[in-house]
Amino acid sequence: MIEAVVFDLDGVLLDSEQVWDEVREELVKERGGRWHGQAQTEMMGMSSVEWSRYMHDELDLPEPPEEISAEVVRRLDDVYRTRLPLIDGAHEAVERLAARWPLGLASSSNREVIDLVLDLSGLARFFRVTVSSEEVPRGKPAPDVYLEAARGLGVPPERCAAVEDSHNGIRSAKAAGMRVIAIPNQHYPPGEEALALADVTLGSLAELTPSTVA
Repeated sequence: MIEAVVFDLDGVLLDSEQVWDEVREELVKERGGRWHGQAQTEMMGMSSVEWSRYMHDELDLPEPPEEISAEVVRRLDDVYRTRLPLIDGAHEAVERLAARWPLGLASSSNREVIDLVLDLSGLARFFRVTVSSEEVPRGKPAPDVYLEAARGLGVPPERCAAVEDSHNGIRSAKAAGMRVIAIPNQHYPPGEEALALADVTLGSLAELTPSTVA
């Protein structure tokens, strides 16, 4: 029996994976690093601590990882304050599920980005708990961020449903023992191996209803 629902943010409520891609690629090229085609895919699900270290070590950015992370957040802040790429139906889907269950959010975004997005979108009031993967030991596909969200909600993870879009996100929620509702990301679709782990696969947020979750 489902007692709580935990949402991912990027790719589920926010059409933002390509924004992260553009911001980080631009930064790497500006600072003389070496961007490659698999960089975004490899960083998806990483915590800010992990991806900023990746950008330093693997993409040859000279700045310390904490400075890289801060600069990416600053640039995202500029983008989101100009135009927040909220996915169609995000507000309605969150409100539908919040009417039945307590909601959590488990995101790979930095804490500052999570708070900004929820504030700008007006969605903050629906979430009892929000967790950034920078606040737990390991990012996705490890289960840490989902386990922490469940702990904050006071609900066993096996009685939580997770709404995810990405390869590493689906693996993370499944590893936490949650029921996984997959809405595949159109820009960076999950692999078949991860998608096979989902309990339900939907085409859009419009299909995310209490009956599909339960």
